[in-house]
Amino acid sequence: MQKKVIDSTYAAEVLDTCLKAGRLMIQGGSEMYRVEDTMLRIARNAGIEGSRCFTTPTGIFMSLGPHSYTQITQIKKRDINLELVDRVNALSREFAEKRISLNELKTKLIELSNNTPNYPIWLQIFGAVILSCTLMVLFMANYDWRDFPAAALVGGVGYGVFLAIKKYTKIRFLAEFITAMLMGFITIFLCKIFPKLLVDNILIGALMTLVPGVAFTNALRDLFGGDILSGIARGIEALFTAIALGGGIGIAMKILGG
Repeated sequence: MQKKVIDSTYAAEVLDTCLKAGRLMIQGGSEMYRVEDTMLRIARNAGIEGSRCFTTPTGIFMSLGPHSYTQITQIKKRDINLELVDRVNALSREFAEKRISLNELKTKLIELSNNTPNYPIWLQIFGAVILSCTLMVLFMANYDWRDFPAAALVGGVGYGVFLAIKKYTKIRFLAEFITAMLMGFITIFLCKIFPKLLVDNILIGALMTLVPGVAFTNALRDLFGGDILSGIARGIEALFTAIALGGGIGIAMKILGG
């Protein structure tokens, strides 16, 4: 059977598009099986069968199989942005339905990379305020309503500081560590001013905005799906995040005697 010959320029275009889509999805916190499925679908809908890919949280390898065209891309920045994952999936479906061409898909992915969708800072902080006080009620059986505004204040201020630190540093886990320590200082200070406030209630509610719940869930999903390397890597990353949060709170309590 004669092998179908594919122009090298076209093959490179397909590979580049697939890798862009995969990189954006991993940056948005997608599970590995979803990343691989999207990349392979784009290649198949571009007319190339037998493609293969291998994804990890830090890099993607993809080959067009019998055509021997192979590329690799690195992922250095990862976060939880499900809106980004959804938009890449939507573009992939538009390409599958022939509503956009391969070149248009690549252009839209580049635009998406340059203008990553995200909620305004004020809305993220407001969400942290709401989550902090409501999750305190959810997790703590014994609480007082006077802890409610304190948890909202600590959670909002802490999350604002967290976003600011992440913007100006590339050191992993540093933002979580400093934010947790600041939350601990503010909480203990408030409890010294208002003795009826409870440190545990306030901190548990405020810290929930930083707990890596989605990352841990995706780690388990990758493990159960057979992506052992990705599952272990993401699980360790979530564990180090939790250690940074606990370490920050522990130092604050040690210094101020909370």
